[in-house]
Amino acid sequence: MWRNRKRADDIIREVKIDRDERRPSMIRTTVALALALAASACASAPPPAPVIVPIPPALSFEQKAAAILRLENQRVLRDQAPPADPPTPVAAVPGQNAPVVAPSPPPPDLIRLLSDNEARVRRRAALAVGRVGLRDGVQPLVAVLGDSDPEVRQMAAFALGLLGDKTARDPLVRALSDESPLVQGSAAEALGLIGDQAAAEPIGRMVAQIVQGGAVGQPGEDEDARRDTPASAFRLGVHALVRLKAYDQLAAAVLDASGQPRVRWWPVAFALQRLEDKRALNALLTLAKDAQPYTRAFAVKGLGLLADRTALPVLLPLLTAGDRTVTIEAIRALGRIGDAAAAAPLLKIVAAADAEPHVRLEAVTALGGLHAVPAVNEVLLDLLSDPKPSIRAAALGSTAAQDPEEFVTVLSGIDPDSNWTVRAALASVLGTLTPEIGLPRLTTMLNDSDQRVFPAVLASLVKLRSPNAATVILDRLKAEDPVVRVAAANGMGELKPANGGQALADAYRFGQRDATYLARAAALAALARYGAAAATPVLKEALADKDWAVRVRAAALLKQLDPANDVDAQIRPAPSQLPVDAYEAPRLTNPPVSTQVYIDTDRGTIQIELAVVDAPLTVENFTTLARKGFFDGLPIHRVVPGFVVQGGDPRGDGEGGPGYAIRDELSERPFLRGAVGMALDWADTGGSQFFITHLPQPHLDAKYTVFGRVIAGMDIVDKIEQWDVIRRVRIWDGAQSTQGSP
Repeated sequence: MWRNRKRADDIIREVKIDRDERRPSMIRTTVALALALAASACASAPPPAPVIVPIPPALSFEQKAAAILRLENQRVLRDQAPPADPPTPVAAVPGQNAPVVAPSPPPPDLIRLLSDNEARVRRRAALAVGRVGLRDGVQPLVAVLGDSDPEVRQMAAFALGLLGDKTARDPLVRALSDESPLVQGSAAEALGLIGDQAAAEPIGRMVAQIVQGGAVGQPGEDEDARRDTPASAFRLGVHALVRLKAYDQLAAAVLDASGQPRVRWWPVAFALQRLEDKRALNALLTLAKDAQPYTRAFAVKGLGLLADRTALPVLLPLLTAGDRTVTIEAIRALGRIGDAAAAAPLLKIVAAADAEPHVRLEAVTALGGLHAVPAVNEVLLDLLSDPKPSIRAAALGSTAAQDPEEFVTVLSGIDPDSNWTVRAALASVLGTLTPEIGLPRLTTMLNDSDQRVFPAVLASLVKLRSPNAATVILDRLKAEDPVVRVAAANGMGELKPANGGQALADAYRFGQRDATYLARAAALAALARYGAAAATPVLKEALADKDWAVRVRAAALLKQLDPANDVDAQIRPAPSQLPVDAYEAPRLTNPPVSTQVYIDTDRGTIQIELAVVDAPLTVENFTTLARKGFFDGLPIHRVVPGFVVQGGDPRGDGEGGPGYAIRDELSERPFLRGAVGMALDWADTGGSQFFITHLPQPHLDAKYTVFGRVIAGMDIVDKIEQWDVIRRVRIWDGAQSTQGSP
């Protein structure tokens, strides 16, 4: 009797060890077995050996992170449970109890992980629910707004913004009063992303309370990226009011009774310029004189958008102020205002041998806004033979805008430019003229030797309503170049000829041969303009397209045609080229180092720290391409001073990529100066094109993936000109350095 009792006690003690890792139901089963063993101790026959049910160990953080990453990339909330197999019969062993079969662990489920015992898992799962984009995630995230951890509550708020569902408005409005500024700011940001105008009043009150509390003085640059202070909640609230186009609420919070700014910080200047409300003129004039460069630049841009001549006394001195970004915005503003008083200083910049290239190019463009100034026209004519293609292209546009009649004469003496970008620019300019002037030249350009010119030609033919435009675009729907087919489809949707519907349906199916999604998606968008009857069958077919990007586009178009369409579930799971075990790589789930990128350009080297935690699959895609030498020798095809530089396109026209698309990994990382983002056509269409921001760009936040930041070489970024070349991209990940191609 004693020996058997001791044996039972040992078993019960074993149950207590590591009890937090075992299932309660299994513990009860084991205890019951132990008690049954003790009760049978007095029996004459020896008791059967106890059966200890094996208990699966708890999943590690890395395993949970891998499951989250996979579900997020497949754009589903959970794995479908596999069909239950009948238990496998197990032969009984004489003298022993039948084995107890442990149940299989449940399939991965993001909603279940929202209640995980680790805050970092709950936080990461909340972000994944937002990225997946299904309405089924709204109420579970609303529940997480009550989590005990402010970082989890904050992420739940941000994720609700990504979902964009208006049913989350009221819970997020309540979260504006959360005790943590971290949650307050994210709740405001989410309400801005959702876009419900009813949220403007409570956001405005939150912003005003922060101002009245004195929490926003003269924040330093470190405040631009923080999210855990009252000043950061103010910043996010201001940006949300911009998204809601809520000038009245913004002005009530940040301007005094005389219309002057209570807060002199760049987010205020950015918001006022973005809303383009004439009532902001006095505040913008004041902020244009501020000491902080970002504040000045955004205020000057706002003055240009208002195009008010009373701003001239403030703008003209800024042409020689010494800050390149501010100077460029002043030049643009003067071009929009179009006053002849700007002619002399702009011409001086154009003529200066030592003029900074970006400044000179902007001055050439701005001259097009000054009409009937003979000296301007003469200079522009000379610039048509400038050595730089970008200057020649800008001079074409400005000559046509400045004096359209003179441009007719100019056209007769212009030979086709040797550079395809200038010829494409000419095609676009021709579309701004009368059909009598533009159409004859456009018709000859249909025989251009470079396919990259055709999209501009087709767009202008459609714009001028060429009599044979429908015939031309119908023919180009069968072009080998998918980007030409994109332009043809866009034209078909604009003109809507009677036979266009079937042609577009055929074009969608013809595009199945392409590695890129562009032509198929363009055909669908154009077909939708023919109405639901013509478009719905093809759009439903496209819900199963081989490319996730096309499925997303088809689903959005179906909902536009009929808001009652609920097709989000039909397009999932998203197809993925990654095997299941690829998500378990430590560099994705728990990276040990911050991977560094060195981009060697014609101007110098740019060092970037990649966001391996916030955008692991985007980083993986970029580094994989870089190690293959994909970027080596590619041009920087787009430069917009004060905005971005952009590269990574093997075509060079902004339409190229690696032949596939990756998912967005939207995060709270803001687009500040030096942020590295993934270029998109629409959601989940990233590939190889990336951009680097010159200045903060809050309107891009939570819309584009931030996957890195420049930590050295921003002076190089500022110097880069269009068509400078990426010579090679080197990767250092702590274990190896990839040199790229020689």
